[in-house]
Amino acid sequence: MRILLSNDDGIYAPGLAALYEAVRSLGDVSVVAPSGEQSAVGHAITLSDPIKTKKIFRNGEFFGHAVGGTPADCVKLAACALLDRRPDLVISGINLGPNAGISVIYSGTVSAATEGTILGIPSMAISIGTFKDPLWETAARVARHLASMVHRDGLPPRTLLNVNVPNLPLEQIRGFAITRMGESRFVETFDRRTDPRGNVYYWMDGALEQSGETEGSDLDALNQGYVSLTPIWFDLTNRDALPVLRKWDLARPADWPKT
Repeated sequence: MRILLSNDDGIYAPGLAALYEAVRSLGDVSVVAPSGEQSAVGHAITLSDPIKTKKIFRNGEFFGHAVGGTPADCVKLAACALLDRRPDLVISGINLGPNAGISVIYSGTVSAATEGTILGIPSMAISIGTFKDPLWETAARVARHLASMVHRDGLPPRTLLNVNVPNLPLEQIRGFAITRMGESRFVETFDRRTDPRGNVYYWMDGALEQSGETEGSDLDALNQGYVSLTPIWFDLTNRDALPVLRKWDLARPADWPKT
């Protein structure tokens, strides 16, 4: 099995190192990850600037390529230029912090897996449900198990697997739950500050607010101690809204009111 690893926390992130150690015995593992923090960049790609790469070594051994771009850039570049052969599987993570609910829209971790799916490669994103004191070993064991399953059974067409792992010892994990993306939003706050030269700047903070029906959601499963498995597709069409819009009385351009 040829496995490509990426993330949005950067090539030096401990979650990526834990993932690498967990899956390296499964096959030929390549690492192509951002050279620095790229959290919450979504599915941005680099068009107007060159994308620089650098070989990274750990303990004197080649570890992977650091890319001066986004997570989506990393997967594109790996599959189309850096690797001799296309990977059989893309794994993005292990992300520090959950990517559940509305976070999926912003997540660079999920976007790296999305890019793999766009390229026709089975892909999954792995995140751990905490921002402090992470138990990487649990999420790494989950990632290894799922990597073997995806390689054996595949994924449905045009589907990536978004995985969120509770920050618990492995023996306390209650199992796996097949979930949907939860309804939530960030309630942002902006801390207004002034630098030493009198210039005003803002530092964004906020909290995740759950809304709507929670049963069966990724957030609900995570809070109950289950590993959440959410199949995701990047068609954002709200099909329930199509019949509503088709009832609009849309005039022809020639009939539009003059300004």
